[in-house]
Amino acid sequence: MKYVALPTDDVRRLSFYLAMEEYVARRLSEPDCFFMWQVKPSVIFGRNQLIENEVNLEFCRKHGIETYRRKSGGGCVYADMKNIMFSYITSEENVGFTFNRYIGMVVLVLRKLGIEATASGRNDIMIGDRKVSGNAFYHIPGRSIVHGTMLYDTDMINMVGSITPTDGKLLSKGVQSVRQRVALLKDHTIISIGEFKQFVRENLCDGEILLTAEDVKGIEEMEREYLSDEFIYGNNPRYTLVRKQRVEGVGDMEARIELKNGVIRSLNLMGDYFLVGEIDAVLASLKGVTLEKEALERALPARLDNVILNLKKEDFINLLLLQ
Repeated sequence: MKYVALPTDDVRRLSFYLAMEEYVARRLSEPDCFFMWQVKPSVIFGRNQLIENEVNLEFCRKHGIETYRRKSGGGCVYADMKNIMFSYITSEENVGFTFNRYIGMVVLVLRKLGIEATASGRNDIMIGDRKVSGNAFYHIPGRSIVHGTMLYDTDMINMVGSITPTDGKLLSKGVQSVRQRVALLKDHTIISIGEFKQFVRENLCDGEILLTAEDVKGIEEMEREYLSDEFIYGNNPRYTLVRKQRVEGVGDMEARIELKNGVIRSLNLMGDYFLVGEIDAVLASLKGVTLEKEALERALPARLDNVILNLKKEDFINLLLLQ
């Protein structure tokens, strides 16, 4: 696997690194690539999340925390210069294999440092019963991208406050609660964050691809999409019904349905679920369909778990029909 390096050490906006992942996936032929990055205080929320539902915008404005949307699914994440973001780009398209391979590699590196890390659930890396890394996935034709956090250290007040109410008591309780559920690498190793990054690079990668100034311009061109209001805030359709439910093994799901005379005119599906396929075709298949069980069963494909991780057709229909 090759490490992808930038020609300068400048700290960029989070959107630049998201665009860099996509640039590497689309422009470089190397089958497996990896790079690490750090950003000024930022919140990054998933492709299918509504910013007003996930981000405390008032807190972020007050504390100078920037907000960005990514193209992968999953939940809302806080990042700053005290933790590290990992990006893995591969030509492997199978989501299960990609996740398992990547997380397995990272776990092995942590264990080489004497840290008893384990893989857990659909996307997490744990130290004991505490989470040290969460990861998300998306793919473009022929390439898969996994990116995630690695908590060396972080500003816990910003982490909690950027996604929870700013009430002092709630914030205090939230910090205590989150601190009990997350692990910080600084508590499990004596090496510095810089030494840790070097160790990861030496143990995961066997060479380097140095990007050029022209590559940087190409990344900046791709970054424009990530900075557009349409991408960040979403072009949310009108809706007359909202159906919310947590689906076991899938995540929180919120269907926003525009309905006329009992027929679906448009449908938007929000949440922290993990996309592993193309959802637009599934949503389009329900346009013009009566909102009742038999019609939904006929319109939807037999399987949905190859579009949304672990989602059963029956569970999706039940969500849409919630009263």
